Amino acid sequence: MPSVLPYRPKQGEIPTSPGVYRFRDAEGRILYVGKAKNLRARLSNYFAPLHTLHERTRRMVTTASSVEWTVVGSDVEALQLEYMWIQEFTPPFNVRYKDDKSYPYMAITLADEAPRVIVTRNRRIKGAKYFGPYPKIWAVHDVIDLMIKVFPIRTCSDSSYKKAMATGRPCFPGQIGRCGGPCSMKVTIDEHRAMVDDFVAFMSGGDQRFTKALSARMRESAAAMDYEAAADYRDKLQAIEAVLVKSALVLPDDTDADLFGIAEDELAATVQHFVVRGGRVRGVRATTIEKEIDISGADLVDQVIQRTYGDASAADIPKQVLVPTLPEDAAELEQWLRDKRGKGVTIQVAQRGGKADLMRTATINAQQALMLYKTRRTSDYVARTQALTDLQEALGLAEAPLRIECYDVSHLSGTNVVASMVVFEDGLPRKDQYRTFGIPETTDDTDSIHQVMTRRLAYLDRPEEQSDAEIAAAAIDVTASADGDEVVATTRKRPRFAYPPQLLVVDGGQPQVAAAARALADSGHTEIALCGIAKRLEEVWLPGEDFPVILPRTSEALYLLQRLRDEAHRFAITHQRKRRKRDISSVLSEVPGLGDTRIKALLRHFGSVAALREATPEQITELPGIGPKLAATVHEHLTNR
Repeated sequence: MPSVLPYRPKQGEIPTSPGVYRFRDAEGRILYVGKAKNLRARLSNYFAPLHTLHERTRRMVTTASSVEWTVVGSDVEALQLEYMWIQEFTPPFNVRYKDDKSYPYMAITLADEAPRVIVTRNRRIKGAKYFGPYPKIWAVHDVIDLMIKVFPIRTCSDSSYKKAMATGRPCFPGQIGRCGGPCSMKVTIDEHRAMVDDFVAFMSGGDQRFTKALSARMRESAAAMDYEAAADYRDKLQAIEAVLVKSALVLPDDTDADLFGIAEDELAATVQHFVVRGGRVRGVRATTIEKEIDISGADLVDQVIQRTYGDASAADIPKQVLVPTLPEDAAELEQWLRDKRGKGVTIQVAQRGGKADLMRTATINAQQALMLYKTRRTSDYVARTQALTDLQEALGLAEAPLRIECYDVSHLSGTNVVASMVVFEDGLPRKDQYRTFGIPETTDDTDSIHQVMTRRLAYLDRPEEQSDAEIAAAAIDVTASADGDEVVATTRKRPRFAYPPQLLVVDGGQPQVAAAARALADSGHTEIALCGIAKRLEEVWLPGEDFPVILPRTSEALYLLQRLRDEAHRFAITHQRKRRKRDISSVLSEVPGLGDTRIKALLRHFGSVAALREATPEQITELPGIGPKLAATVHEHLTNR
């Protein structure tokens, strides 16, 4: 892999103005769209030495064959153009939202002669006032059932309304007490409009006024010994109380805010969007995000805000947006939201009080949603069985692959190479059987795959207990704790790789599959099935085939392969980072004058001790906080080791 990208523009060619940049592949397809206050400063991050880049960022820049940019007049214009192009081109390396399902809303059709309340997923009803979204459709119906006891507005269909008004006979919902519109023949159009206004005011947060008014009327009726009316007001108060219980008071009454709780890992993130109006949580929306490129928490918040409010109306944008981390361009985002809303909008981090408590609640919900996203299919026995059956048919296997092993290689430009092996049995991960391999020498990914597969397959011919020396030479024995962190186990005598797999999966396309097939042939274990899954188009490759197997996007088999690949990738890069950090920290901690902060800076910049050892003192001084004397000390210490 070259250390410098061939399409890298000259430093002086890139403007320092705000703008939007696009990476394209050889066919001209846009791979990634981003914005920058300073194009030169931002793009220089992508053209840093490849070994210093995050693996997914490195994959993007090496897949691309050109970069181009468009200069705009301001940071806000850059934000708007970035959003427009992401929506238009859906670049594969920008974050992807798993939010195809629309959420139910409560809508009041204010443009109608006699507005009605409905449950809908359509956000484009002309003149409608929306409340929500709600996590489940039954939650909307529950609230409506309670609300029409207090504000009996129209619920019947337009056809029923027109028929009732034309014939003078109440609509059927009106006859059974389920519709309070003019079609029920109980109120006039003006009286109904007043009830609709009260309904909207209550749902918008003005509940205290109605509670006090109903309480006063109940007391007056009781004093006048009109107990039937008093009981009616009592029932309405109970209905209001039930609605309020469903959206508990969490913030001051005048608080209108949207709050975003976020949980993330290497490959995905989940967002819990709490809609707070009048101090109460009026709606909750969950979104899952797939990250195709390394992205910081601040950049993720930036993308979430853009997507949430990109097509929002002014009424849907609150006075306050609460986030876990402020994005770098928070001021520009505020200006963008102010322009769309026509009023002031602030973006803040909730640090204390009720808002911080609610943020913790949203974050906990996001963490649970992320865990659910990772396990939602594998926890379903029917789905797992279907996945294994589909995989058997797609790959032409004689039986369902009950034990599957997946391999991934992680490295920094051919150095510090590690490989991972993850094991799934019956569609579920067996973390106690995960392994990582250190690869001392390699030329490329295919050579690494061949080495790892050869070493693994050798144990099928000698499954008896191995000596400590053989264990240490073969692989680093790693188990996984309950929270997913790797723990290096003590080497002990026990059977290694006890069961042969029915299917081996490698992360990659034709070259990686061919390398694994050579290892199978060399070891004499051609009875084991093999395939590879290529990241770019999610193609499944079989040995010796010129064309891939294309599984449907909704296929359970594809989901299982993706989960295997992602787990192997996560396991490999996590181990590599810990190993690299341990390596560089142990060596650099011996250098006088180097503390934890400077060691971390060296680690981020050079990536490994090997790369730092090749650097000159002048290159080391480029890091902030490291002068010529300290750089010379570091260089001398590493050179003499």
